[in-house]
Amino acid sequence: MRFIHLFLVGYFILVVGIGLALWKTGALKNVSPVWIGIGGLIAIGIGIMMAVSSGKPGGGSVEIKS
Repeated sequence: MRFIHLFLVGYFILVVGIGLALWKTGALKNVSPVWIGIGGLIAIGIGIMMAVSSGKPGGGSVEIKS
C-alpha cells in the first residue's frame, strides 16, 4: 500500500507543477474556471487509476503456507 501512496504523491506533485507552469506563463487567463476544475478532476481520476493499477512492484504471486 505504501507504493500506491508514493506514486500518488509523485503524480500530484507533477500535476501541481504543470498547473503552476501554465499559470506563470499566462496560459490559464483565457480558460474558464469550470474547465480548469474539470481538467483537475480528470487528472486526479487518471492518477488514482494509474496508482491502483501499478500496485506493489515485484509481481502479484501470493504464497500460502500450510
